[in-house]
Amino acid sequence: MRYISTRHGSQGSPAPLNFEEVMLAGLARDGGLYLPESWPHFSKAEIAALQGKPYVEVAFQVMRPFVGTAFDEPTFRRLIAEAYASFETPDVAPLKALGDSGLHLLELFHGPTLAFKDVALQLLGRMLDHTLVQRGQHATIVGATSGDTGSAAIEAVRDRKTIDIFMLHPHGRVSEVQRRQMTTVLAPNVHNIAVQGTFDDCQDLAKACFNDLAFRDRHALTAVNSINFARVMAQIVYYFWAALKLGAPDRPVAFTVPTGNFGNVYAGYAARQMGLPISHFVVAANANDILPRFFERGAMTMTGVTPTLSPSMDIQISSNFERLLFDLYSRDGKALAEAMTVFRATGTLKVGANALGGVRALFDSGRLDDEGTLVAIADCRKRFGEIIDPHTAIGYAIAQQHRRDAAVPMIVLATAHPAKFPDAVEKAIGLRPVLPPRLADLYERTERVEGLPNDIAALESLIDDRMAAHDGSRVAGRPQVKVST
Repeated sequence: MRYISTRHGSQGSPAPLNFEEVMLAGLARDGGLYLPESWPHFSKAEIAALQGKPYVEVAFQVMRPFVGTAFDEPTFRRLIAEAYASFETPDVAPLKALGDSGLHLLELFHGPTLAFKDVALQLLGRMLDHTLVQRGQHATIVGATSGDTGSAAIEAVRDRKTIDIFMLHPHGRVSEVQRRQMTTVLAPNVHNIAVQGTFDDCQDLAKACFNDLAFRDRHALTAVNSINFARVMAQIVYYFWAALKLGAPDRPVAFTVPTGNFGNVYAGYAARQMGLPISHFVVAANANDILPRFFERGAMTMTGVTPTLSPSMDIQISSNFERLLFDLYSRDGKALAEAMTVFRATGTLKVGANALGGVRALFDSGRLDDEGTLVAIADCRKRFGEIIDPHTAIGYAIAQQHRRDAAVPMIVLATAHPAKFPDAVEKAIGLRPVLPPRLADLYERTERVEGLPNDIAALESLIDDRMAAHDGSRVAGRPQVKVST
């Protein structure tokens, strides 16, 4: 399988890459995002053959077409098994029915850092480390987080000699649990940076590092945000897993996904492209509603970011949406590159009526404010005895507004453990959720974090200094990750 950039054909666009090259590159050198030239397709018989299989086997079968020759079969199976052995349950992502309502919660928070990002990052960290060891190379991760990616990525690569990680989070805009899960990891290869700004500012800084090609090559940058297709690949699996539990391929299902950056939803879209019978998706947003506004009006228009009780969705620039736009632009990478340039200059991007009609056939969307989020947490507790976090609560409420067919099960992605957002949950139901025993002392642990302004020169200088101090040979003369272009 070969991978192309969403800006394929534009100036500076790289030639198609293989999986290993895409995993190490993260962001394409033309500023686009990688995705397969064509999607692998599973027949009904092939999907049916996965019924009753354990999660690790479903994962192997679903992901195998994407990795090609990057890993031999025994190695890939071992990496998958090791990644999901870190979860609290062998099911990895338990599916829980909410009474006889037709609603189901897909619990994606049973990994080490209590959020759905663990499902992909526990595997990606191992794949990166294995590849770098085989190559005798070192890589530097620069990433941005709205709360959960940071801790999951750090947990996946902490103490690995092949990787240093610089993780940017918006100062004062993540929950205390989210922050401490990052800043209390004191491993020498972990560097936490609190940026004066929003998540979108952090994301722009990370992308700017990649777009500075000299800096990118000097430090052999790679990404673990969902701009890295390997993240999307691993998330496709739980869509297959959940649909199989409810009768796929003989029965269609629908999914509601709380999202800000569109990566999680896009993984579901990819699963549908691969043949999984998904009737439609519901995109659930908080007050930062750039995605619902697009689905309603056919235009993305940036506005300011509003802090909410669901901080992981406090985003106005949904970077992964570019992958869907690639299809809406008939996979014309040059035209999309031009549109994205206009978007960054003017704050607005529009699509035609035909393209908008296509996405409306597949995607519904909705938004929920903080008051509604608290009501939803309380309602789920009262009706079904389930305590959910504020992001999941948004999905839970909006899913009920967009059931197209009562006979089609609606699966709501439960993206985080409620104890990651104890203040919001306590405000809603009067009970404060407790962290699992392994994190019981989180509030007493020592923190280490560097504050920075929203300035690319300051960030690059900090990374240069840290890498020089950490190992002078890594600034000049160390083995570099080389990606074909």
